[in-house]
Amino acid sequence: MNTSEDAMNADTVQSYAYLWTDDERQLQWVIWNSAAGAEVFDRETNCPLPIDGEEVRRAVLSRMRAAGVPESDEYPGRPCG
Repeated sequence: MNTSEDAMNADTVQSYAYLWTDDERQLQWVIWNSAAGAEVFDRETNCPLPIDGEEVRRAVLSRMRAAGVPESDEYPGRPCG
């Protein structure tokens, strides 16, 4: 990967910083280890949060884990109805 792609990915990852730095809504997002793989789950909307690009998704999940964001294998949302 070239440096302009690296910089673009770093900027993209940083655009998700609210997921691991927003103390006011800290428990809104969790890491859900679903059958499809680890994803960011938004408890407010009761849906996974789409993150474009596998490399960006892995970097976001890594930063969330380092910040201590809760992680579960169980469905973290409320029942769908």
